[in-house]
Amino acid sequence: MTSRRSVPPVLPALLAFVTACSGSAADGQRAGQADGSAVANAADGSAAASAVDQDPSLPAGATAAVERLESSPRHGEWVMIDAGGDSIRAWVVYPERSTPAPVVVVVHEIYGLTHWIRGVADQLAADGFIAIAPDLMTSHDLPTDENGDPVREQATTTIRGLDPGVYHPQLVAIGAWGMALPAAADRYGIVGFCWGGSASFRHAVESGSVDAAVVYYGSSPSPDLLSRVSAPVLGLYAGDDERVNSTVPPADSAMKQLGKPYEYDMFEGAGHGFLRAQDGRDGANMAATRRAWPRTIEFFREHLGG
Repeated sequence: MTSRRSVPPVLPALLAFVTACSGSAADGQRAGQADGSAVANAADGSAAASAVDQDPSLPAGATAAVERLESSPRHGEWVMIDAGGDSIRAWVVYPERSTPAPVVVVVHEIYGLTHWIRGVADQLAADGFIAIAPDLMTSHDLPTDENGDPVREQATTTIRGLDPGVYHPQLVAIGAWGMALPAAADRYGIVGFCWGGSASFRHAVESGSVDAAVVYYGSSPSPDLLSRVSAPVLGLYAGDDERVNSTVPPADSAMKQLGKPYEYDMFEGAGHGFLRAQDGRDGANMAATRRAWPRTIEFFREHLGG
């Protein structure tokens, strides 16, 4: 296909296995540390829950992600993407459709590229998008735990040291790689969670090529950066998450003054990490999930097509 954007070189090697929040760098470290604590609490709250009665129109919660992946009818594969000279491992899932699909880049939490994030990518493919979940800590070769997810302590320590000046160009290159796929349309969006939510909003600042950005409970960039936002932004926030939510009104005011498209929802009673910890908060996290995910898909379809 012919892309309207330049495409970086591609290393389409498949790996031989199937499973195994920021302004300046300092701001990203502080946001990541707080996000990590909040999501740890959310994940602990869901760990004991039974993986039953999962709604197939929603991403699986953390407790059901592996089961959902194993039963998915969609084609998912591991690839290595040459992102400006850096080889980035990524999980790519393709939708079952007869027309070219828009691309959505899925940015992981502070815990790295987990089975849960791969499950979110699979759900995006179920909703009609080519989903690419990159491992932004590929070069750090993180150890994995008994479940095959990155060891949390090492992941959270490593991610706080990532340089936005490095990983945003990587994300641009990953989006371009996706749009160059034969099955892809020429538009890409980005969605992120926790640390990745902050990265997603910041990507709308740093990338001139992204077409839509969705932020799940991630801190907003400094208002003085928002004049550079190049795409519509949707924010989805937990009601009981004031550390993150305190950054929303300044961003909202700045975006309105600048005439930049920004819309958001806050879900009463939900906690940080609600899409992962759907069983938590006495039903409030699931209620938030049931409202947030359809908003995500509607937003991407509006701005990416498909």
